Amino acid sequence: MSTAMSAGSAESVAFPAQDDWWRDAVVYQIYPRSFADANGDGEGDIAGVIGKLDYLRELGVDAIWLSPFYPSPLADGGYDVADYRAIDPRFGTMEQFDELVARARELGIKVVIDIVPNHTSDQHEWFRAALASAPGSPERARYVFHRGKGEHGELPPTNWLSNFGGSAWEPCGDGWYYLHTFAKEQPDLNWDNPEVHEEFLGILRFWCGKGVDGFRIDVSHGLAKDLREPLRDRPDPTKQYPQAADGSDPMWDRDAVHDIYREWRELFNQYKPAKYAIGESWTPFNERVFQYAKQDELGAIFDFSLEKADWDRDAYRASIERTWKYAKTAETAPTWVLGNHDVPRIASRLGVPTGTDIETWVTSNGTNPPIDPASAARRARAAALVMLGLPGTAFIYQGEELGLPEDFDLLPEELQDPIWERRKHAFKGRDGCRVPLPWTGEKDKAFGFNDSGRAWLPQPDWFADYAESGQEGQDDSTLNLYRQAVAIRKRMVKHGADIDLEWLPDDVCGPDGFGWTLPSGMTVLTNFSSTRSIALPEHAAVLLESRCSGTVDRVLPETTVWYRRV
Repeated sequence: MSTAMSAGSAESVAFPAQDDWWRDAVVYQIYPRSFADANGDGEGDIAGVIGKLDYLRELGVDAIWLSPFYPSPLADGGYDVADYRAIDPRFGTMEQFDELVARARELGIKVVIDIVPNHTSDQHEWFRAALASAPGSPERARYVFHRGKGEHGELPPTNWLSNFGGSAWEPCGDGWYYLHTFAKEQPDLNWDNPEVHEEFLGILRFWCGKGVDGFRIDVSHGLAKDLREPLRDRPDPTKQYPQAADGSDPMWDRDAVHDIYREWRELFNQYKPAKYAIGESWTPFNERVFQYAKQDELGAIFDFSLEKADWDRDAYRASIERTWKYAKTAETAPTWVLGNHDVPRIASRLGVPTGTDIETWVTSNGTNPPIDPASAARRARAAALVMLGLPGTAFIYQGEELGLPEDFDLLPEELQDPIWERRKHAFKGRDGCRVPLPWTGEKDKAFGFNDSGRAWLPQPDWFADYAESGQEGQDDSTLNLYRQAVAIRKRMVKHGADIDLEWLPDDVCGPDGFGWTLPSGMTVLTNFSSTRSIALPEHAAVLLESRCSGTVDRVLPETTVWYRRV
């Protein structure tokens, strides 16, 4: 593969080229509720994040991304926002947030925060006013209300379904319904309403004024809906992604969404440096979805292709080639990610056979099919060096650097993810990757999460084996592997306008491997086999090996090696 990516855009609102720190950054995602708890109430907080900034600096990250910390009833883990200009008291105060931004800046760490523009909480003052107002009122016009079908409005207006299961329409009790693409506690905003546009521009200005460096946009391909009468059904409502490549799906990826982000880019470029923005879109990727990453719109987009890929050489290569191609078309840097707060942890998930239904596997507590935990852990370490060896923006989800597996020990009565109930217990949900982190081996102190021993989700006893404190002195620990990888990446894995990704020939990789050589001379070579090794070329000096085995003449099974010719 030989491609070159050009930076910038000719349009007047394009992302300024000098403000592109993010193009080869390592960004660390923090799920605040589960990261570190300074006050001992069992829930992570901003003070806890501040206390771990030195740890993050030592890890080498360029930026942190904070999942929502706004006031919220937590019907969906904080993605149901009740007030976009405040800090939930369980997480701390605005003064502590200011301290976090200032301290991070001192350490050279950027701060990116989550914005949730598709929907609010049903406890947001706007929605409470809407429910208290009559149909057709200005208050209801901020959301998507519609009269139901049938003589008395007894049927939903369309066949649209919620991502969390069931109809996307919730009855108000008077023949009218409101739209919720996710939980019923998350009513969708009406982006046909200019008042909604102005409100979010104001919200973005507020946080820009607080010194944040960028924003991660939740459900970035949603927002605009086709509300023209009569409302249209979707051809296949069970598919929760765009069913049209021309923007004509009534729920997803409509042209009006691009107009919204062009407004936002004009705002972001008023700041020096310009603010970074990245969209979240969990859809099958095509060139159209990448247009959100054009430099006159958000500037970047998540591509979860690598995260979704099975542990398979061809699947990984196809994913990387596609991401690179579409990123080039949009004149942006590719984004690489292996995990986040919505999917099972890679140290378990990469152990499942190709074609496994992940929801069924999670709900079976990882037993259908069973996995080899040691093999899954090796693959996760190898995949980390694949991701960190790729030019572009790399995201690490908290705990990945500890090799933390998925927690399947949570009992049904302990689950808090709304998906469990909405799917009628058919999918256990996402709590297994959200359990508070283990920092020490002290079980009576919630493994270092706090000093009180309390945790909003129970931690399993085996968390002690993955504690940060226990990995510090181990040269072959996953934590030290990540630290070394990030340090080498900063020297040798650079994104640039003219960079080429030169794939290794088959006579180097064999039938089980793939890899590439970078302009710096560093080569990445991954062995996907579980049984066979791959010989390294002559005069190859190993820079880093995912197993930390000390092997210098071959790539062991389920291993990635970084090397250079000497």
